[in-house]
Amino acid sequence: MSGRSRRGVKFDHKHGGSNGHQTARDRRSSFSDVSEEGSPTKSRANSSLENISEKPQTPQEQKDQQNAEYEKKKANFITRTFWTFVMIGGFFAALFMGHVYIILIITAIQIISFKEVIAIASVPSRARDLRSTKSLNWYWLATTMYFLYGESVIYYFKHIVLVDKVLLPLATHHRFISFILYVFGFLFFVGTLKAGHLRFQFSQFGWTHMALFVIVVEAHFIMNNVFEGMIWFFLPASLVITNDIFAYICGITFGRTQLIKLSPKKTVEGFVGAWIMTVIFGYFFAAVLSKSKYFICPVNNLGANIFTGLECDPNPVFTPQTYTLPQYLFLPTSKPFSFTMAPIQLHTFMFATFASLVAPFGGFFASGLKRTFKIKDFGDSIPGHGGMTDRMDCQFIMGFFMYIYYHTFIATYHVSVGDLMESAIIGLTPEEQIELIRGMGRYLSNQGIFNESVSFCYLVGSCHS
Repeated sequence: MSGRSRRGVKFDHKHGGSNGHQTARDRRSSFSDVSEEGSPTKSRANSSLENISEKPQTPQEQKDQQNAEYEKKKANFITRTFWTFVMIGGFFAALFMGHVYIILIITAIQIISFKEVIAIASVPSRARDLRSTKSLNWYWLATTMYFLYGESVIYYFKHIVLVDKVLLPLATHHRFISFILYVFGFLFFVGTLKAGHLRFQFSQFGWTHMALFVIVVEAHFIMNNVFEGMIWFFLPASLVITNDIFAYICGITFGRTQLIKLSPKKTVEGFVGAWIMTVIFGYFFAAVLSKSKYFICPVNNLGANIFTGLECDPNPVFTPQTYTLPQYLFLPTSKPFSFTMAPIQLHTFMFATFASLVAPFGGFFASGLKRTFKIKDFGDSIPGHGGMTDRMDCQFIMGFFMYIYYHTFIATYHVSVGDLMESAIIGLTPEEQIELIRGMGRYLSNQGIFNESVSFCYLVGSCHS
């Protein structure tokens, strides 16, 4: 037995004491130096690879590698430049063609950005046997868009919606219908919860609602800015783009101090320099846009474009005013210093300041999000540029700010035809509505606008020549 057990077994120490001791040390170290994966074989492989020196590249191989890298950068630069001009051309084409086309672009950006943000945190549902997760995410999006779009349409076009027999019930019960749709989604979510997957399902629920708030809700306010007047959409968007350009120029020119660790290339000098240049740009650009009624008028004709224009009584913020500096600034009393400018140019200082000092933090937020999931871009929706969210991360918060600021400091509130119609339709009985029409007919007849005999049929739209 002992002879059979020793057959074929070699003992290295028999070949020499020093070699035997060295082999034992090597064997002990190979098992004690275990990697994180717990694989001693992998450790031995790594230690052996460290002793292998790479073969140096020949001059020709180095040259070929440099040429390949150059061609790759060149191709990426060409692609990025081409799609930059495509996006600029498409944006200005939609801007000049009319408000509807800008709304369509905002809707497309909204959907694509939502898709990208949802995708970075999702695990393939089929791998978890949860095929309903992806469908439920899109159901939340559709429900939210139905609610928000309906709110905008009813608010800005109630004089059209409230007189239509089919749309009237949808308009008067819009919020209740939206709530019921959300409840259906909530019930479906709870009904599909599965043991063993609860953490994933609830994280998806929270992640989806975060994306709806950060992207879809904020994009809704940008859409409302378009309805209030194209300038409230175009001006803030231009300020963000201008700030981004000057931050890059100022940063590479005299940037030295790092601004924030999330974006190592951002510098304090570039941050401040871009703010100053954005304020200057905004001052003059606001004056240019305020001269066009197509940009300053609220939407009262969805078929209007840059050539047909719009007609309205301009908001007082666009009317130039003369400002005189007070005497306590130690100015000469004989020649008080005064200047003339439109109030919109003063407001633009606040817009430019927010676009320069606050909106970039939307980009920092996106950078932190990408670092969390260890990705370079949110997607590849735009060739050469990455994802749509990478380009719009600052625009969402800027558009939201523009909506709040406009309705707080600039908007003028007055009773509109749609407001009166809404009050009459909802608050009056049919008999009272008829009496209101008759009273308006008598009033218009007394004013000599048209004869009382045709006033009623004219108001109800049933006159025949």
